[in-house]
Amino acid sequence: MTSPTATDPATHQPDDSRRVSMLLGLLFGLAGMGSSSAAVTLSLMGDDLGVGPGLAAWTISLYVLMLAVTTALYGRISDLVGVRGPLLAGLVLMSIGALVAALAPTFPVLLGARMVQGAGAAAVPTLGVAVLSARYSGEIRGLAFGRLAGVAAAVSCLGPLIGGVVEAAFGWRAVMALPILGALVVPLLWRALSTDGSGARLDVVGAILVALTAAGMVLLVQSPSAGLLVAAIGAGLLILGVPAVRATVRRRPDGFLPVEVIRNSTVVRSAVAASSVPAAWFAMLIALPAVLLSAGWEAWEVGLAMVPSAVVALVVPQVTGPTLNRIGPARALAVSAVVASAALLVATAGAHWTSAPILVVAIILVTFAFGLGQPALSAVVGDAVQQEVRGVALGVSTLLFLIGGSVGSAVVAGISGPLGMPAALLVLAVLPLLGLLVLRPTLRPEPVSA
Repeated sequence: MTSPTATDPATHQPDDSRRVSMLLGLLFGLAGMGSSSAAVTLSLMGDDLGVGPGLAAWTISLYVLMLAVTTALYGRISDLVGVRGPLLAGLVLMSIGALVAALAPTFPVLLGARMVQGAGAAAVPTLGVAVLSARYSGEIRGLAFGRLAGVAAAVSCLGPLIGGVVEAAFGWRAVMALPILGALVVPLLWRALSTDGSGARLDVVGAILVALTAAGMVLLVQSPSAGLLVAAIGAGLLILGVPAVRATVRRRPDGFLPVEVIRNSTVVRSAVAASSVPAAWFAMLIALPAVLLSAGWEAWEVGLAMVPSAVVALVVPQVTGPTLNRIGPARALAVSAVVASAALLVATAGAHWTSAPILVVAIILVTFAFGLGQPALSAVVGDAVQQEVRGVALGVSTLLFLIGGSVGSAVVAGISGPLGMPAALLVLAVLPLLGLLVLRPTLRPEPVSA
């Protein structure tokens, strides 16, 4: 534990890492709650606006889509102008989207508001990590990453319980407005948000092409539960987007996607491997409520079942920092993948026997994996690139991280219908093991200096 009066040797300033990392984790968690708390409102919201369960689910899918595809944009903008402006702009968008969603008179208006909300919420994961990566170093930074991930996971895990309680008391519209609370956190973080940037101009064409290509990837992985039209749109965006992105990178090697980032094998391998962890986490956030609700549980009871995992998420940072310092972030990422795979195997058994205790153990395990894997990825990427491209590198890695979450939710939705929830979870249990194969070259021991 660090003292409040300790100083960070890298910056020679008082160590405020505990306060800053926990506040950023709270913002991250509120962004995540935009998905987890809204999930328990779909039935009442659909009835109120006259849409069926399939259409109602798009309020989650479009939110996650925008959350994923705009992360790299915020990261690159922060490289150019600093963190404060982009983060403030994102939180304003998130709050406006949440407010309009709460007041939406029709379902199309609600969908548009959720897209705006997701586009704003995307600022938090990338820029929160960028703040910690630039502001702290060494052991302090590892502890800060751990606290951010732990608080974020805890708030997200409490989303179903908070959403169920708020819905019961005030209705589904109040649940949609919950992310507005993020605006209250900004004044407490203001001094920690840097305004230093390179001053270069944003590669607008490159940003648009990357966003559209990422959207195609997310839509394609969600297509098993969304239908052939979504699959066709996703495939079309990918087919057109990939060569266009390659062309713009050749034209502007220092543009929106700097060559030194996309050719950095450590960044790419770590991000791809780490994406299996949120795949497991998002899958469990969907699978546990689905299994228990089908067994007759009430929404608030499902929320209570998530409380132990929220408690674990708050404890994990005490382990994360020392683990990153002792074995290194790459090996910590490998550990998180192994735990994620084990969690999915346990969840498979819990879904097969419809056992709440086994499912609770599974989500506790996957919460630990997320709480270790997310800061490990941030540390790997932050150390692997130069300061001037750190924001976009973290944005690209967060993009792949969130796409992993889309894969997890898509597999659960697409396979659980025809084959059952146990089969869907069993298929996902293989992904972290494949991630270990991708990560393997980065796990070689560093040469010991004489």
